Amino acid sequence: MNRQTRAVLSTVSLLGAAALLIALPYVVGVDWKGIRTEMGHLSAIEVALLTLVWLAGLGAYTFVLTASLPGLTHPHAFMLNAVGSAVSNLLPFGGAAGVAVTFAMARGWGHGNAAIAVSTLVTGVWNVLSRLLLPAVGIVALLITGVLPDPRTAGMAALAAAALVGIVVLLALALRSEAAARTVDRWLRTVALHLPHRPRALMSRADGAMLDVRNKTVGVLRTSWRSLTAGMVAYLTLQALLLKGCLVAVGAEIGIAEVVAVFAINRMLTTAVITPSGAGISETGTAALLVHFGVPAAPAAATTILYSFYTYGIEMPTGGLAWAGWTLRRRRNHNGSSAPSRTLVKK
Repeated sequence: MNRQTRAVLSTVSLLGAAALLIALPYVVGVDWKGIRTEMGHLSAIEVALLTLVWLAGLGAYTFVLTASLPGLTHPHAFMLNAVGSAVSNLLPFGGAAGVAVTFAMARGWGHGNAAIAVSTLVTGVWNVLSRLLLPAVGIVALLITGVLPDPRTAGMAALAAAALVGIVVLLALALRSEAAARTVDRWLRTVALHLPHRPRALMSRADGAMLDVRNKTVGVLRTSWRSLTAGMVAYLTLQALLLKGCLVAVGAEIGIAEVVAVFAINRMLTTAVITPSGAGISETGTAALLVHFGVPAAPAAATTILYSFYTYGIEMPTGGLAWAGWTLRRRRNHNGSSAPSRTLVKK
C-alpha cells in the first residue's frame, strides 16, 4: 500500500468517524441543542475531577510500560503512551504507526531495539488478554442486570463468558510454562486442521507462535507480570470510573453492573478498524446501550460525547504536545553534543 493510498484511506476513515459522531444524537433520538443543554450543567469542579481521573488512568498505564521495558521512567512512559495513542486515534490500523513512533522515541532515550521489541510484544499480549477478559466481565454484568431474562440466552451468555475466561487462563498458563505453551500450539494446530481453507492458512502461519512469544518475553514476564497486571487492572478500573463520573456529571444514574457492561462494550467497539480507534462506532453503540438501560436520550448522548472527549479527543493534542516536547529535547541534546568543546587555558 503506497503513501497516497494510505492518505486517501485515512481521509475517508476520518470523515466516516466524523459523520458517525455528528449523527450520533439523532441515532438515539435527540438533537444537538439538547446535548448542549446537558453539557451546560457541568461545573468547573466536575470537569476538574474528570480530568484528574483521566490523568490517573494514564498514570496507571505507565506501570504497564515501565514493567515491560526496564529502565524506562514513568514520565517517559507517559509520553510514549500519549504519542502512541494520538497516532492510533488519527489513523486506521494506526497501531503499526504507533509502534514505529515508540521505537523512535525509546531509541532516543537509549533503549535497545531488542528490549523495545520485547516491551511492544509484552504490552500487546497484556492488551489482548484484557480485551478477551472484558467481554466476559461485560456478559457477567449483563446477567447480573437481568438484561438476558431468557434462560436459554442467559445460559449461552454464561457459557461464552466462561469460555473467554478459560481462554485467558489458558494463555496465562502458556506464558508461564514452556510445556503449556507447546500444548497450546499443538491444540491450535489441531483446531486449524478442521477449519475452512482461509482461516486454516492464517492459523498455520501462526504455528509455534505461542512458544515463540513465551521464549521472547519469558524474562520480562517472570519478573514483572505482577506489575503488568496491576497496572492494567488499575488503568481499566479508572477508565470505568471515568465513565461513571461522566454519567454522574450529566445527571444520569445507572447501577454499577450496567456501567461495567457499557464500559466493556465501549472498549470492545474501539477495536473496530473501520475508523481510527473505532471512533463513531464505539460512541453510537455506547449511547444506544445507555438508552437501553433507561438513560434518557439527551444525557446518554452527552455522557457518550463527554467520555469520548477524554478517551479519544483529548489524547490527540496531548500526544502532539508530548511529541513536540520530545522532538525539541532531542534537537537541543543533539545540538549540545555536536557543539565544539571549549577548554580554558591558563595564561
